[in-house]
Amino acid sequence: MNESAVNKALSAILTTLGVPEIALHQEALAAYQSDDADKLRLLAATNLGDHFCRSLGYAVSAKTKPGLPTVAVVLAEAARAAADFAREREMQKLSKAIADALESQSDMATA
Repeated sequence: MNESAVNKALSAILTTLGVPEIALHQEALAAYQSDDADKLRLLAATNLGDHFCRSLGYAVSAKTKPGLPTVAVVLAEAARAAADFAREREMQKLSKAIADALESQSDMATA
């Protein structure tokens, strides 16, 4: 896999992750952008359930070492973690929208 292909894959992963909304994700993205793999490994290791950090932890390895023989596997793991993050983000949005809708219906019933 050549560097151009790796960069295209990384771009798709970053698009899926979107703009960081919390400080932890801003810190992780800054570490990714500065190629600070050690910082990302630490963030991923100390935030085990955070798919954003996990995704960037894998992604930085592909970014800094695109010639690795295992780069396709690393990209796949980064993509899976990004998809997990996007799924959780959308589930939270939908949960809130449903709660808001049901709450407004409940308010109308008591009025």
